[in-house]
Amino acid sequence: MPSISRRSSELGTENAFVVLAEVGELQRQGKDIVSFCIGQPDFHTPKNIREAAIQAINDGKHGYTPSAGIVELREAAANYLNRTRNLEFSADDIVVAAGAKPFIMYSILAVTDYGENEEVIYPNPGFPIYESQITACGAVPVPIHLRESRGFSFDPEELESKITPKTRLLILNSPQNPTGGIIPRQDMQVIADILRRHPQVWVFADEIYSQLCYDGEFVSLTGFPDMLERSIVCDGGSKTWAMTGWRLGFAANRTLAPIFTRWVTNTESCASHISQWAAVEALNGEQHEPNQMRDKFLERRNLIVGLLNDVPGVQCQMPGGAFYVWPNVTEACAMIGAADSEDFRKRLLNEAGVAVLADIHFGERVPDEGQHIRFSYAASNEAIRDGVARMKRYIEKNTKVRASA
Repeated sequence: MPSISRRSSELGTENAFVVLAEVGELQRQGKDIVSFCIGQPDFHTPKNIREAAIQAINDGKHGYTPSAGIVELREAAANYLNRTRNLEFSADDIVVAAGAKPFIMYSILAVTDYGENEEVIYPNPGFPIYESQITACGAVPVPIHLRESRGFSFDPEELESKITPKTRLLILNSPQNPTGGIIPRQDMQVIADILRRHPQVWVFADEIYSQLCYDGEFVSLTGFPDMLERSIVCDGGSKTWAMTGWRLGFAANRTLAPIFTRWVTNTESCASHISQWAAVEALNGEQHEPNQMRDKFLERRNLIVGLLNDVPGVQCQMPGGAFYVWPNVTEACAMIGAADSEDFRKRLLNEAGVAVLADIHFGERVPDEGQHIRFSYAASNEAIRDGVARMKRYIEKNTKVRASA
């Protein structure tokens, strides 16, 4: 049989979907599972957006579009970025794709050359596709650790030590997946100051959770002097407007927009014409339902953090944004004799009926940071209460070593 490329054999994945498949199989077997594994809003896409898509279908707007996207959406995206970040993008700076995720690959391909050992710095723990695509595109992944003691931000001084003449791209994600952490303004200022000393480094600003900030302000690197031209601002419909399955994202950078357009032509041809018209309404239409979703996420965040901190052996910081919590379960693992967070996760799933993700699903475990798991609180209050209660009962029932005071 012909061989498979090493690139394909070693390609990483997004473990949320792997665990989701495990959950689905257990549920098909009749098992009762409360799932917190997938980062997907559990709300319907707002009605005005759905109606815009239906209207697009009825109007015959379901063929190919320009690879960069319809001008109406690129104008809407530019206006949205300008009003939410105080920028000055135009429609020509915007490229649309089938979700925000493709721009991770397009950005790495745009600024690194295969086989040149050029480096990309990315957050760890972080969205697993960062590292996967860095490797698949032939660049060198360089993790920078998010620290619990810093509210899950990295130390900007550590960034300075990671940059070399081979560094071509820095990936920033704030608010973050999986920790929910937000990079504070003072750290973003230092990051900008460091980058001015290294003009060869582009920045991929993954801002998909920008409208889901609860504590403190959302700060974009693009707001600091000299950062806009070298920053790729990436956002989309999935999180703010509950449009995960519509597959609609966009990126903005004046220099790279033509490059991204060619990559879209070479891969997707164009994003769904129907989804593009839905996104026009999402960006331009009334925001009552998205605002309600944000308020509900805030309520759930406060609920789940309070409940988790009442679980023996669990410590959970209050995240500033997104819809994830990243509790430290080091002591809980020791109490029940779990080897690590992944063993703990498997036991919760199979013995307690609670589906979460382990820290190793988001990169190598950060040294000296202990064991963590991720909950997505894109779930009902009832599910949150039930799931955390199951976890608490499981730990109490299986405790072999008492938690320290």
